[in-house]
Amino acid sequence: MKLVVVGLSLSSSWGNGHATTYRSLLRAFAARGHVVTFLERDVPWYSGPARDLHDPDYCKLSFYEDLAGLQDHAAEIAAADAVIVGSYVPDGQAVGRMIQETARGVTAFYDIDTPVTIAAVEAGRCAYLGADQIAGYDLYLSFTGGPMLHRLRNEFGSPQAVALYCCADPAVYRPSEQAKRWDLSYLGTYSDDRHPVLDRLLLQPARQAPHLRFVVAGSQYPGTIAWPANVERIEHVSPHDHAGFYGASRFTLNVTRADMVRAGFSPSVRLFEAGACATPTISDRWMGIETVFTPGESILLATTADDVLGVLDDMPPENGRLIGERARAEVLARHTAAHRALELEAALSTVRIKRRAS
Repeated sequence: MKLVVVGLSLSSSWGNGHATTYRSLLRAFAARGHVVTFLERDVPWYSGPARDLHDPDYCKLSFYEDLAGLQDHAAEIAAADAVIVGSYVPDGQAVGRMIQETARGVTAFYDIDTPVTIAAVEAGRCAYLGADQIAGYDLYLSFTGGPMLHRLRNEFGSPQAVALYCCADPAVYRPSEQAKRWDLSYLGTYSDDRHPVLDRLLLQPARQAPHLRFVVAGSQYPGTIAWPANVERIEHVSPHDHAGFYGASRFTLNVTRADMVRAGFSPSVRLFEAGACATPTISDRWMGIETVFTPGESILLATTADDVLGVLDDMPPENGRLIGERARAEVLARHTAAHRALELEAALSTVRIKRRAS
């Protein structure tokens, strides 16, 4: 299958979680014998020092300057068996119109931010997807499962909507034997709606437990945040260093955006990456998390700072290790890049067969 992906970024993981998702998925998809081209808008914030992937060996990476530059790839788009447009692509609505008009193969929208996208679509302020465009894509690949898939089909007219969760590549994300630098870590870009939960589940515990060590890694945090003395700040951790980051963490924290909590069934890529590294995760609560990991056995859930401190202060080390090992087992069984590549192949093939039969 010849696949063209127009996505936010493959070349830079700076300030976005899309790059690691695309890298794992497309590497595994290409390993199944498919030919992949990734088209990326060349923007200043993902170039220069922020560009940490230049020449992937599993796909062709090409850059375009603007919408006119994307038209230079029209022949390749038209000849592809499938074309995927990702969420948060600059000028995404115009890109989507161009793809739907040009592509002769299957067209799909891959939404790594589904609840955020749909909330913005309903408010009429989504820059990368119009409500009328959802029905124009043959396939909606959703970061979110559960009831959201029903909404996409029945409220927005998607011909086919399936869940395509994020994943982890076990060749990259694996356990490492090293000293623990932090009792609790968090890896994620700043967002207004996540920060109150981060404050409650990491900063408050840090204030209450000066004997413990914490770290928050990620970009775009405002300078007005008062970080406790026992919270280390790291501006950016490259994907190459993620496994080491998790390996140095006794526990790691997962915090979910508000729209995704409301929708449920929206696992973060960090859950799978930390799980693949056998690092036990403490997560906020949301509907459907039990369909991904088993609460109390392969993941720990917390609502308050006391919940977090109860784990950090009272859980025996062997119990934490066992939770991490169970999480890794669940990732390897159901949530690797190879699993997602197979799911993507099946979804695209199903639509291709339906198109031929119609």
